[in-house]
Amino acid sequence: MAAYVIVRSAVSDPEKYRQYAQASTSVAPAFGGRFLVRGGRTEALEGPAEGRRVVVLEFPDMQKARDWFASPEYQAAKALRAGAAVAEFLLVEGI
Repeated sequence: MAAYVIVRSAVSDPEKYRQYAQASTSVAPAFGGRFLVRGGRTEALEGPAEGRRVVVLEFPDMQKARDWFASPEYQAAKALRAGAAVAEFLLVEGI
């Protein structure tokens, strides 16, 4: 069953964050993941406006998403994000 990783990032250093984004791009496909949303424009339909960067990735299942997040490759990319953004990652099982 498909699984989705939803990320919301408050970016404080756009240049440093770009380095993270570039480094992390190639990691997800190795785990069957693909980007569905990557920082596009947002619009609040109900509730407060979302000022953070929103990213959504799709994986074949929850375990593949966990494997991606814990992988040495992603952890190396994640280290580049330190000091550039505060992020929330949520793993959701699809239907």
